[in-house]
Amino acid sequence: MTVNHRFAQIVLIPAALLLSGPSHADLAARDDVQGFISQMVSDYGFEDTQLKTLFRKVQLQDDIIRAISRPAESKPWHQYRPIFVTESRIRQGAEFWQEHAEVLAEAERRYGVSPSILVAILGVETRYGRHRGSYRVMDSLSTLAFDYPPRAKFFRGQLEQYLVMAREEKIDPLELTGSYAGAMGQPQFIPSSFRAYAVDFDGDGRRDLWENIEDVIGSVANYFAEHRWQPGQPVATRAKVNGNQHQSLLDKGYRPSTTVGELGKLGVEPQTSIDPELDAALIALEAEEGTEHWVALHNFYVITRYNHSPLYAMAVHQLAEGIRAAYEETNQR
Repeated sequence: MTVNHRFAQIVLIPAALLLSGPSHADLAARDDVQGFISQMVSDYGFEDTQLKTLFRKVQLQDDIIRAISRPAESKPWHQYRPIFVTESRIRQGAEFWQEHAEVLAEAERRYGVSPSILVAILGVETRYGRHRGSYRVMDSLSTLAFDYPPRAKFFRGQLEQYLVMAREEKIDPLELTGSYAGAMGQPQFIPSSFRAYAVDFDGDGRRDLWENIEDVIGSVANYFAEHRWQPGQPVATRAKVNGNQHQSLLDKGYRPSTTVGELGKLGVEPQTSIDPELDAALIALEAEEGTEHWVALHNFYVITRYNHSPLYAMAVHQLAEGIRAAYEETNQR
C-alpha cells in the first residue's frame, strides 16, 4: 500500500501513546469536525447539512490507528523483502502481463514506462488486484484526520481531496473501500494522487481504478511519467564498497546527488556496467548477514515518489526483474 504510496515519511508512534483513541460518538457534533465542514463549505461550496449527515454515518476505528503505527516499512530489508518478492508473486505477475500484454504495451508506448514496473507496482500494492483493502475510505481518512495527531494535517488534506474527488466522479463517498490509510483501488492511489494522475485510459468517460484494468494500468503509467520516469534507463545495481569514504554518500539519502563516476572515486564499485554520467545515490540495506550496498539511479528515486521508502522501491525493482525474466521465459517456449 502506498502509505506513502505517495505521502510524507511515516511517523512511528505506538498507538498507546497517542492522545486518545477514536471517539465513537456522533462525529458531526465534534468541534474539529464542524470546523472541517465549515472549511469545505467555504472553500468548495459543499452544503453544510449534507456533510453533517455524511459524518454522522462515519465509523472511527481503533484498528486503523494500530495499523498505521506499525507499517511494513519499519522492518529491516531481510524481513521486508520476503513479503513482496516471492515466487508466487513473480508467477502471478508474469501471468498478469500475459493477460494484459496489449494494454501494457500501449501504456509503454504512451508513457514510456516498462510493463515490468507497472505490473510490479500492482503486485506489491494489491497482489494484482486481489487485496485492495476492506476499510471504507471515508472511515479510514476520518479516523486519521481527527484521531491521529502525528499525521492529522496530512490526512485532513486527503479527506478534503476525497470529498472533492467523490463529487467530481459522482461517487457515494461511503461506498468506496481501500486500505487503512485511505489508499484506493488496484493501484492504491490516495485521493490527491487520484485527482492528479488517474486517467480514463480506455476513453469510456470514467476513471475507474477498481475494476477497469485499462484505467488502472494507464493511471500508474501516467503517475510515473509525471514524476519523470526515464524510459530504458536502469533502476539500481548492487555495489561493492572499498574503504570508508562512502559513509558520506549514505548520509545524503536515496535521492541522486552525484554521478556514478563520482561514486567510483569514493570507493563504490557498481557490479554491472553503468554510464558514469548517470545521476546516482548510494544506499545500504540491512541483510540477514551484513549490509547490501546498492547504487540507486534516477528511476529508483521515481519509484519512491509512489511510496517514500527505499525498501518499497527496491522490492518493486526486484519483483519487476523477476516478473520480466518469468515472462520472457514463458514466451520463449
